[in-house]
Amino acid sequence: MTLTEILPSLQKLSHFEKVKAIQFLATELTKDEQTSDILENGKNYEIWSPYNAFSAEKVLTDMLQLLK
Repeated sequence: MTLTEILPSLQKLSHFEKVKAIQFLATELTKDEQTSDILENGKNYEIWSPYNAFSAEKVLTDMLQLLK
């Protein structure tokens, strides 16, 4: 069944049924995304932050000094 075939039926649904259809589709999309995730559920991942990155600050400062 194609989207073009489904749309007229969706338009006939009540407000409540449309909301349920949206919830269903959102759940289905979430399932699809979870199976193709690169990251593992429940695992902690470290992220880099510019805070307290003093060596990065020094490199950038030195580069800017060269541009003057």
